[in-house]
Amino acid sequence: MGPDPTRSSAERADTPLTAAIMAGRWIRRAAVDDEHGRRWRANPDPYGGPAARGGPASLHPASLHSGAAGIVLFFLELAAGTGHEAYLEDARAGARRLAATWRRQSDVSLHHGLAGVVLALSEAGWVLGEERFEAAAIAAADTIVRSARAMDDGGIGWSGDPTPRGDGGVVLGLLRAAAALGVPAYEEMAIEAGRRIARLTIARERPAACPALPAEAALPGFLAGTAGTAFLLAHLYGATGEESFLDAARRGAGLVRAAGVASGRGVLVTDHLGYCSGSAGIARMFYELHRVTGDGDDLEWVNRLARGVRESGAPFRQTAGMWNVACQCCGTAGLIELFVGLWAATGEQEHLEFARRLADHLIGRATGYDGRGYRWYQAYRRHRPGEVSADTGYLTGAAGIGAALLHLDAAGQADRPRRVILLPDNPFPPIPTPAVALRRPAG
Repeated sequence: MGPDPTRSSAERADTPLTAAIMAGRWIRRAAVDDEHGRRWRANPDPYGGPAARGGPASLHPASLHSGAAGIVLFFLELAAGTGHEAYLEDARAGARRLAATWRRQSDVSLHHGLAGVVLALSEAGWVLGEERFEAAAIAAADTIVRSARAMDDGGIGWSGDPTPRGDGGVVLGLLRAAAALGVPAYEEMAIEAGRRIARLTIARERPAACPALPAEAALPGFLAGTAGTAFLLAHLYGATGEESFLDAARRGAGLVRAAGVASGRGVLVTDHLGYCSGSAGIARMFYELHRVTGDGDDLEWVNRLARGVRESGAPFRQTAGMWNVACQCCGTAGLIELFVGLWAATGEQEHLEFARRLADHLIGRATGYDGRGYRWYQAYRRHRPGEVSADTGYLTGAAGIGAALLHLDAAGQADRPRRVILLPDNPFPPIPTPAVALRRPAG
């Protein structure tokens, strides 16, 4: 289905699907075509600059984080949600450029580099039925495997950083590629690199994953912290059954538990609620441990973190942990992903109801009065509240916000279940409807 035919496109969308469509309109305005295909500017606003200003990697036009790889995934999902094949042409144009230019990337990470491009190309190849994209994904993944090197501690890796922002993300990307592309060598390399990460028992001082946060706040968090590394190790345990992975994941989870602070009936681990360094990401780690072990205590920690988010009052009132930010990385869209995932995993209605409340708030703060589509102006870095931008990318802008809204749109549609595209660090079901509902007769 398309936008509500009874309402002007200039009027505010009142459903997640129509809001996602309007986000797609804004992203289309940022398209830049050349002989290789299509990329998208990080911010088409003539008066704005991109949120991700952290150097060449964060601004790479092909990245999953803020470039074409993430936007290709969004358009694939928008086509599935609306049934409009025109969005497949957007995705095809972006995938064509990724296939032609991936060799320009030296970074092999998941969010900023080549592993994210492999993900986008493999998804595009599968959805569009074009072998050229899968062939390019295999060639790029082969390059990642060949670029692994011996580390000073005797293991193998790429950057030495064990977190999802570094080698941990590469491992997750290779595991996904092994399953999607049918190449066992990718899984073998991922497991070997993962064994090195499991041997690292001393926390390392890393830069903050989210530029909005000081470095010390990120340490228990997900993208560049303990929770994300423990998530990876739990995932590897689920793939291999090797107890060393579970032992290391439990050590990481113990450090995160020790940092928790009771907040009403819930718990907070950092003062951040978002995916990159706060509750939305940390909950993923505990859910993954529950998924691979069945331990009820891990699920209880997920529920306590979720309650902590609800009881914080954010984002309906701005807090230190949920300031003027809407994106998947640090903001409301990342919380929608958490609560839609929890609904799909547990069937508990309160999770879906809260996700809908979050979406209403997110849609309400969109800018779209001028017919150029929906975008979300935000202060990506909370210590620079006057630096406001409206981006197109997945972790930083409209593509990721639109994807979260599409996942909510898909939730609960037992009569029309559809697969959604989740990133490799998302442990929740790819069909966002509880199994019990799928078994229930429609109507």
